[in-house]
Amino acid sequence: MAGTRWLDEREMAAWLGFLEATSRVSRHVEQQLKDEAGLSHAQYEILVKLATAPDGEARMTDLAHGLFTSKSGLTYQVSQLEKRGLVERRSCPTDVRGVLAVLTPEGRDTLRAAAPGHVAAVRAALIDVLERDELDAVARALGRVGARLRPPDQGPGMAASGGISTSSS
Repeated sequence: MAGTRWLDEREMAAWLGFLEATSRVSRHVEQQLKDEAGLSHAQYEILVKLATAPDGEARMTDLAHGLFTSKSGLTYQVSQLEKRGLVERRSCPTDVRGVLAVLTPEGRDTLRAAAPGHVAAVRAALIDVLERDELDAVARALGRVGARLRPPDQGPGMAASGGISTSSS
């Protein structure tokens, strides 16, 4: 393949470092949430999105745009949260085809209880490992990567969940 731009040593080191770090950080955070809160990372992010949405509710289609899961994955995760009484689904009053996901008081309490451990895991796995200037560089670089690959119909990426306020609205 004459036109292939193979990775040089520096590029390969960056790629392999990215792969290992993202895999290990993801597994660390996923395990902490499972062990301490009985939640998957996707479920935690759904609760965060709903907690920050007006009235603690969002259309499923809007929720899907702000998360890193497929629509079918979102439906499955919301179903699991619904079984636990953390989220309810209702019809959208302004669109008969629309469905709202609504955070319940139990969901807000679960998020409030899970957030400190989640933040500690994020800090231990990533934030506290890096110097301040490295954090800035990582945020800029990965922000650019995310923006380039984000579908055109989606707005900016999801807000960080680490420092989310989980107080009642």
